[in-house]
Amino acid sequence: MTELGEFLKSRRARLQPGDVGLRSYGARRRVPGLRREELAQLAGVSVAYYIRLEQGFADNVSTEIVNAIAQALQLTPDEQAHLHRLAHPPRTEPRQTPPRLRAPLQHLLDSITHAPAYVVGHYTNVVAWNRLTAAVFVDLANVPPDERTWTHQIHLNEDYRARLDDNWLPVAQRNVAHLRYRSGENPGDAHLKALIDTMLDRSEDFRRLWSAHQVTDLTHGEARIHHPQAGLLVLPYETLHLPGDPDLSRLMLYAAEPGSPYEKALNDLAETATQTPSNDLP
Repeated sequence: MTELGEFLKSRRARLQPGDVGLRSYGARRRVPGLRREELAQLAGVSVAYYIRLEQGFADNVSTEIVNAIAQALQLTPDEQAHLHRLAHPPRTEPRQTPPRLRAPLQHLLDSITHAPAYVVGHYTNVVAWNRLTAAVFVDLANVPPDERTWTHQIHLNEDYRARLDDNWLPVAQRNVAHLRYRSGENPGDAHLKALIDTMLDRSEDFRRLWSAHQVTDLTHGEARIHHPQAGLLVLPYETLHLPGDPDLSRLMLYAAEPGSPYEKALNDLAETATQTPSNDLP
C-alpha cells in the first residue's frame, strides 16, 4: 500500500460511525473504524473513486475532493496539509550543502545563559547549542556528529530516556509525528529517508510509533525533565523559524515559569554548568 493509502486507512480506523453522525446497527465490524463505503458517503464521492485513492491512484484528484475527505476524516490542520502533500507531492530540491551557522546566531545562543537554547536543522539535527542545553538535556559535545539529532537521542540514548521518565512516550510520539510531517514536505529527501530508515532498523519503539501515522509540526509545548541534580524541570518552549537561513529549520527556546521552583532550579544549574562548545552538523 502507498503512503497515501496507509495514511487514509489509519485515519479512517480511528473513527467510529457515531463520531461522524452515522448510525451503528451493532453488527460485528470486520475492521476497526469507518468502512470505506461510509467514508465515501461522508465525502460525497463514489466508493470506487475512494478505493482508488486508498490504492494510491491520486492523479488529477482535485483540491476540493481532498478537502472533502479531510473534513470527513476530521483531520487536524497539520494532517490536512499532509494529506494534500501526499495527494499532490511537492517538487523539492535535495539539500546539498551542510548547514552553516551565522556568527550572530551563535552570539545569540551564547548570550542566553539562564535557559536552554539551540538551533536545529531539517533533520532534527542540533547544529548549535548553549551550555544549558548540554546541562539540562544531553551533552552533545560527547555525542558522535552523525548522532547529534533529537531523533537519535530520544529513541536510542537510554540516559536521555531516563531523564524524560514518564514523559518519554509523548516526546517520542511528537518526534515521530514531526518526521512524518517533514517527510510529506520533502518526499524525495534522501537524508531524511536515511534517518527514518535507521530508526526503523534500530528501534522497535520507533517502528511502532511510525506505523501509527501521526502527523504534526513542532510549534510550542512543554519539556519535563527529571534532572539528576536539579530534580524535576518543567520548561515551556517556543520555536522560532529562521527564514533567512534556508539550511536551518528553527531556533528552540526554553524558559521556566517566573517565580516557580523550576526557575530557581534552572538558575542554580546555570551557575554550575560549564561552557560547552557548539558545533556545525552536516
